[in-house]
Amino acid sequence: MSASGGTKAIIAAFLANTGIALTKFIAWFFSGSASMLAEAVHSVADAGNQLLLILGGRQAKRKADKEHPFGYGRERYVYAFVVAIILFSVGGVFSIYEGVDKLQHPHELEVWWLPLLVLSIAIVLESFSLRTAVKESNHVRGRLSWIQFVRRAKAPELPVVLLEDIAALLGLVFAFLGVGLTVITGNSVFDAIGTLFIGTLLIVVAIVLGIETKSLLVGEGANDDDVARIEQAILEGDEVERIIHMKTLYLGPDELLVAAKLGLAADQKLLEVSAATNVVEQRIRQAVPAARVIYIEPDVYVDPNTTTPPTDAIVIKGLE
Repeated sequence: MSASGGTKAIIAAFLANTGIALTKFIAWFFSGSASMLAEAVHSVADAGNQLLLILGGRQAKRKADKEHPFGYGRERYVYAFVVAIILFSVGGVFSIYEGVDKLQHPHELEVWWLPLLVLSIAIVLESFSLRTAVKESNHVRGRLSWIQFVRRAKAPELPVVLLEDIAALLGLVFAFLGVGLTVITGNSVFDAIGTLFIGTLLIVVAIVLGIETKSLLVGEGANDDDVARIEQAILEGDEVERIIHMKTLYLGPDELLVAAKLGLAADQKLLEVSAATNVVEQRIRQAVPAARVIYIEPDVYVDPNTTTPPTDAIVIKGLE
């Protein structure tokens, strides 16, 4: 994911949510609509989430130090996980609480046209924000479906903003229906039900975000396509006889660690092994630019079915 694309989508979402939150609070103040209050809190939570994503991106740019020798790339995953928690606790739980309270203590709507007007404007603004997130996501999504993109993306910002915008748009529709049915029927129960739908939606989205970012925090390897490219790059020349084993790990959204134990010819000299290792590393970086940290362990492959290893085997380990 390009940093500029992610930042553009985050800023667009932040500006939209800030303006929408202000108008929702005004509409709630004059109308007393529970759906409007739930949506206002939802927008405040979303705006705060965008600030957290921006902060996470800044923190991730810090240089590696003694305490964190692989850098701070995973800070972006941490802040994305915090976003999921905030969306759940602040947005979802509060909305459900407000909906239950309004079911128990119904409140007649006042100035009914104001929340409908605000919700209509908010739907338009949120649609523009979602359009920006979709446009920026399409630049990096490739042939992946939207579900695959959310599940496989290593950079968390665009999937987070995308899901937030979808949840916000659906929440606005629920609020509009709740307020609209309350105006038509005169029964404020519909307003409370709309609030409950908003809270449930936010909790579902928060759980999805939490599951996906948790996987990134624990540590994910390269996708199948990148693994195939790395393997092809290793075996492309005649330096390596075979890949004994290989592991990959994302240190951050844009930084991939590759560790490989490679089988080389047993009769090579140290300088030849060193030169071969450098050539292989260069090919890996050309094939997958995100592979910035590479550790290669040259070895001599011994067939496990062979009981006696070759007497002329030379094992050289620990070279980079």
